[in-house]
Amino acid sequence: MAFSLGLLAYQAVSNRMMGFAERKLQARLKAGKEDPDRVDERRGEASQPRPQGTLIWFHAASVGESLSLLLLIDQILDEFPDLNVLVTTGTRSSAEVLVDRLPAQIIHQFVPLDVGPYVARFLDHWKPDVAIWTESELWPNLITQTAARGTKMMLLNARMSRVSHDRWRWLPSASKAVLRRFGSIFAQDEATAGYLRRLGARRDTLHVIGSLKESSGALPHDEAERLHFVDLLKTRPVWLAASTHPGEEEIAVEAHLAALKSAHRLLLILAPRHPERTPEITEMLRRRGLSVAIRSEGREPDPSTQVYLVDTLGEMGLWYRLAPATFLGGSLVNIGGHNPYEPAALGSAIIHGPHVTNAPDIYSRLDEAGAAIPVRNAKELARAVTDTLEPHKAASYAHAAWEVTSSGAGATERALAEITDMLDALEVGA
Repeated sequence: MAFSLGLLAYQAVSNRMMGFAERKLQARLKAGKEDPDRVDERRGEASQPRPQGTLIWFHAASVGESLSLLLLIDQILDEFPDLNVLVTTGTRSSAEVLVDRLPAQIIHQFVPLDVGPYVARFLDHWKPDVAIWTESELWPNLITQTAARGTKMMLLNARMSRVSHDRWRWLPSASKAVLRRFGSIFAQDEATAGYLRRLGARRDTLHVIGSLKESSGALPHDEAERLHFVDLLKTRPVWLAASTHPGEEEIAVEAHLAALKSAHRLLLILAPRHPERTPEITEMLRRRGLSVAIRSEGREPDPSTQVYLVDTLGEMGLWYRLAPATFLGGSLVNIGGHNPYEPAALGSAIIHGPHVTNAPDIYSRLDEAGAAIPVRNAKELARAVTDTLEPHKAASYAHAAWEVTSSGAGATERALAEITDMLDALEVGA
């Protein structure tokens, strides 16, 4: 196993950081970012007993990552019905969404902070037989302590941006030591695979299989609610600004005001990435003189509503189905862009900004195929929205996007085969 002074130093320091960790937890609680009823899970204290038998543990950082696992987990349970499944995430929003979607036999817990004693407490209780990390969240203590206990480990759906690579390269021995704990690594794209190789991942364990999100299926929705909104909106033109970040709501408003000049009944459905920002967004919208209805207050858009602020979780499947065109946030500010597979699977044309480093491969494929509309500012966004108000144009973009994003489906099947081999070696269900 790779040796690293940097990793040893990190572990030594983090083992003595419980005071700092507690202050961080208290600050997050105050900000509403932690569930007060479950905050002990962040200290590694389990809120449920460990079931008897083999347990496979999936860790996903956020909502999108965890949802991309659901189809895979369903297929694993079809093959191994007696298997126990633990899913950990790090955000309150991910927990709120998953609670309604996970089958009863799957346990959800918050991942512990990467402090030695917290991690040890978590692992002492759950004793996972197989551990699978997804996407980009690599916590050194959690990974090394899990490996030290002989747990079979996989990094699945791996994604790494240039920024993350550049941070890790300052600690080359640490990155090598962490990555070589995984028995296999499955990357979403060649760019990620290249970064991981440079950071020390073994070539014989590294494979490019595409993204789980390409084959994760369409987001669910309430069909009665969709029909209700179809009747409510009738022929009114609609566009969606999804997963927006600070600065992007202002750009979306500028674009909306410009588009209203040629489409006076146009409705903007605004879905911020972080719903807790509703008060500041509402104040900005009203300051701009826009009529606003807020979803969490139980209001619906009436004919005078210009912006419908949807600040609830787990309903993106509904909004993508209603909007012929979607601007995907995190791309006009330097966040890196968000998941284009979801709107593409549901027939919504994709508009995005230039900052798409979180998934450069898929965005490049969309642009090259003429399946998405890249924009740089409010003026270009307004032009793109106006363009997609013509039904045949929106449908053309949406169909092209669907073809691009579905062409690489198969990552789930490859991942399922590898995980099945791991579980067969443990003689699960034998």
